[in-house]
Amino acid sequence: MRRYTLRQLDTFLEVARSESVSRAADRLHVTQPAVSMQLRQLEESLGLPLVEVIGRRVQLTDAGREVERCAAAALARLKELDDLVASQRGLKHGKVDLAVVSTTKYFMPMLLMRFRKKFPDIAITLQIHNRESMMKLLARNEIDLVIMGRAPQGLDCCSTEFATNPMGVVCAPDHPLSRRRGAAMSVLDGQDFVVREQGSGTRSTMEAVFAEHGVTPRVVMEMPSNETIKQAVMAGMGMAFLSLRTVRHELASGHLALLDIVGLPVIRQWYVTHLGARRLSPAAEALKGFLVEEAAALVKVWA
Repeated sequence: MRRYTLRQLDTFLEVARSESVSRAADRLHVTQPAVSMQLRQLEESLGLPLVEVIGRRVQLTDAGREVERCAAAALARLKELDDLVASQRGLKHGKVDLAVVSTTKYFMPMLLMRFRKKFPDIAITLQIHNRESMMKLLARNEIDLVIMGRAPQGLDCCSTEFATNPMGVVCAPDHPLSRRRGAAMSVLDGQDFVVREQGSGTRSTMEAVFAEHGVTPRVVMEMPSNETIKQAVMAGMGMAFLSLRTVRHELASGHLALLDIVGLPVIRQWYVTHLGARRLSPAAEALKGFLVEEAAALVKVWA
């Protein structure tokens, strides 16, 4: 007889994703003792240790990894059941589980606000990850829709463009290269760069563009935050390859300069993506349709 609850499984999966009881509590909007209690009750029900604390990180035991795999699959199937019922009823309400890469935070809140005005009965649960984490969510079928800068490879997914994503190199206004016009890409070879972390879509695009032109930057620091990178560039630490949607205000105010390089900016696309085999609920279909039909013009004005 099953003695564990869906709430316990939800809590366990959030701890597994965040590797932290405190972060899981923040995301679930409960207290840390509540998360610890749910974990303890689940372990007692299963008769297995699922997690162990190593330093400040919570890691899964071997049994915990197996339970994570089965629990994620089970909850994904239950979500499909909810979506099927909503689809049969033909209702434009419900909840959409949406995951976005961190670079989209400069315009996604605006888009979601506009969407909510049109569909006030649809709730959205938002997660922010880098591309590597997003691919894991997709592979485990744990999410309705994801927003990313490149269509996934190696997964059966449906990806639809909805807005452009221009990407270029920015520097401090007093950098010597800021005054060059129509410079060749080769001027970037050996220059100091502050870059996004491995697994970031921005990092992957930068590496692909530079490799195509034989450019090898000198990476002086990796940072997981566009905001921190911008501050580092303004302080003169180096240049950065970023989505220009993230630096609009700094360029307008003169705190950053956009390098005039032949071949830059490169224009990529933002995609709304879901697993090909996933049956979208009416709520998720409504959000996808809104992005495809209306987001391009809104993003162009906003960012």
